[in-house]
Amino acid sequence: MKNIKKQVVEQKDLIIQTRRDLHRIPETAYTERKTSAYVADVLTREGLQVQTGIAQFGVVGLMDTKRPGPTLMIRADMDALPIEEETGLPFAS
Repeated sequence: MKNIKKQVVEQKDLIIQTRRDLHRIPETAYTERKTSAYVADVLTREGLQVQTGIAQFGVVGLMDTKRPGPTLMIRADMDALPIEEETGLPFAS
């Protein structure tokens, strides 16, 4: 667990930038063309094997550690809600 926490801290800037970038390109359900491409690009740059076009805009990233043991799977929604953000932040949706 300590190793995961260390890796998250090391990736903090990428995580924040990714979140902000995604907020700049909000797409509602079943229209996530830009979002899907963005996520695939980030995963590819991070060295994962990427599969796209899953149920149209789905993305799967596979990190093969070449080590035996359990598999961890993470699922996340990519669609935005059709609302106007009123935060005034430069990365607001």
